[in-house]
Amino acid sequence: MKKRAATIKRKTKETDITIKLTIDGTGKSKIDTGIGMLDHMLELFAFHGLFDLEIKAKGDLRVDIHHTNEDIGIVLGEALKKALGDKKGIRRFGSAAVPMEDAVATVAADISGRGFFKEIVREPVLQPEAKDEVGYSFAHANHFFEAFAKRMGVNLNINLSSSNPDLHTNLEPVFKALGRALDEATQIDPRRKCIPSTKGVID
Repeated sequence: MKKRAATIKRKTKETDITIKLTIDGTGKSKIDTGIGMLDHMLELFAFHGLFDLEIKAKGDLRVDIHHTNEDIGIVLGEALKKALGDKKGIRRFGSAAVPMEDAVATVAADISGRGFFKEIVREPVLQPEAKDEVGYSFAHANHFFEAFAKRMGVNLNINLSSSNPDLHTNLEPVFKALGRALDEATQIDPRRKCIPSTKGVID
C-alpha cells in the first residue's frame, strides 16, 4: 500500500506552522506548539491513534493563544485530508469511548467531506468553565476542533460525561477518543474496493 503521509506548511502574519503526519504509523510524536496543554493533548491523540506526528509552531503568543490554537487545527486537518488522498477503501466511520476517572468521552467521526463540529456536549455543564494555568479552556478546545473538522472534511461529534472540574481530566479522554475514532475511520477495509460513498466521491 502506498504510504499515506503528508507535510503541510502554513505561514501567516500570525503563525508559522509545519506539520508532518503519517497515518499508518506507530504513535510517535514530536510536538512543540508553545501551548503546553495542546502539546500534551496532541501527543495523546497521536499515540492512541497510532499516527506519527511532528508539529512545529510559532505564533503570536504574546497576544494570546487564539491564533496558534486555531491554525494548528487548520493545518492538522489539512494534513490528514491530504494524506488520505481520494479516500479509496477507507472505513470512513469511526467511534470510541474513553474513560478517565469520573469522565467519559465519546467521539463519533464520519470522513464525509462535509466538515461539521458544533461544540463538545457536556453533561453536566460545569460552572465556572474549567481552565488550566495558562488559560486553555473548553472554548479553545472547541475552536481547535471546529477548525480541524472543517479543514479535514470530517463530521465530528464529541460528548463528555463528567462532573470533574479539572480541565486536564476532561480533555485527556476526548483527545484519546478522537485518536482512536480516526484510527478506525482511516483504516483500509480489504472488502472495500472503491470510495466509501454511494456518490462515488468524497471531497
